[in-house]
Amino acid sequence: MASYRIEGGIPASGEVSISGNKNAALPCLAATLLTDDLVRLCNVPDIEDVRVMCKLLENLGSTITKVDAHTLEISSGSRTGLLGKDSVEAVRGSILLLGPLLAIKQEVSLDPPGGDVIGLRRLDTHFLGLSSLGASCLLEPDGKLHLKAKHSRLKGGSIFLDEASVTATENVIMAASLAEGESILSNAACEPHVQDLCTMLTKMGCRIEGIGSNRLFIKGEKKLHGCEFTLGSDYMEVGSFIGLAGATGGQILIKKVELEHLRMIRLGFERIGVEFIQDGPSSILVPRKQKRVLYKEVGGHTGKVDDAPWPGFPADLLSIITVCATQMEGSILVHEKMYESRMYFVDWLIRMGADIILCDPHRAVVNGPSQLYGSVVTSPDVRAGMALVIAALCAEGTSTIENIYQIERGYERLSEKLFSLGLAIERIS
Repeated sequence: MASYRIEGGIPASGEVSISGNKNAALPCLAATLLTDDLVRLCNVPDIEDVRVMCKLLENLGSTITKVDAHTLEISSGSRTGLLGKDSVEAVRGSILLLGPLLAIKQEVSLDPPGGDVIGLRRLDTHFLGLSSLGASCLLEPDGKLHLKAKHSRLKGGSIFLDEASVTATENVIMAASLAEGESILSNAACEPHVQDLCTMLTKMGCRIEGIGSNRLFIKGEKKLHGCEFTLGSDYMEVGSFIGLAGATGGQILIKKVELEHLRMIRLGFERIGVEFIQDGPSSILVPRKQKRVLYKEVGGHTGKVDDAPWPGFPADLLSIITVCATQMEGSILVHEKMYESRMYFVDWLIRMGADIILCDPHRAVVNGPSQLYGSVVTSPDVRAGMALVIAALCAEGTSTIENIYQIERGYERLSEKLFSLGLAIERIS
């Protein structure tokens, strides 16, 4: 299994271009099932999760042509092929096939999805939303998800989700796009990748109002047509490189950035003493000179960084914030509210020398600065894996990062990008 060998203690320096949004690529690929016409997707990241999703579509009968490294042309076929259990379990995004297949075929059976090992990933919200459109939803004894429309076509209606789940929102939007009548979706997730999916569907002929809010009005159509759509940039990758620059004491120019997606990310990094400045219409500069002091609240109390649904601070960047905070002066509470196992990766940081108190599965107090030391660590998920890479780049000595499959599911050409920033990283197959 491939790994990274990293020699730490070198400040990152140079410029990097951000890839397309992984979390937009997966639902947009799934949405190609909603039309018989050709769909052209641009700025698609060349990562493992995308390759697995493409394989799933091909298993269903889609024809996919790779025009270039980041452009795909997809034509849906019969949609009757076998998905393959291994491919479904390889990526959490396979759950996004439920909505379009239910809308097209009125019945779908899917093995439980896989992906990151970060705790319970609820299916209830998917079932709640799709049942509100007229589907019966069952979890079979063998673990398979079985959904069937009660009528010849899904029916639009008023839908209120019990949580602002991104993938459940995306499944309901895709299913509602071909449902009869209008759907009103409340308590919807509204992250940039959800907005990308909505914008793509409008290009395919579906009328959606309220994009960017938590209340969507979706007018179902009998048929959608093809389109060309360009995915937005990956703001999670932007946040990762901000954290890399701050933690290593380096300076990075980050290009191909959508600045409007960084407002809460800016506030979160400012709380750990890291700032960035705009450098042109789609670039930011993380300068070498930083405060490097952890935020205290008014009155001098220990500060906190916590996650929340959009436009709150993204849960996926809390692991990056945690590592970066170990290199700053002071103390801060990191509160991860969404996944009960995600903070356990700090055990690896403690092994490397970090001064972190894990209060419970959701909260950790980080004290800094700490001298980290090279170690052999294993990536538990995409973002924690990237956080461990950053930790290794800060550390004294040599580190080995194992299970980098998890990291490369979400980061395109990561070792190449880091090497271009003057960092000592080697990918070992």
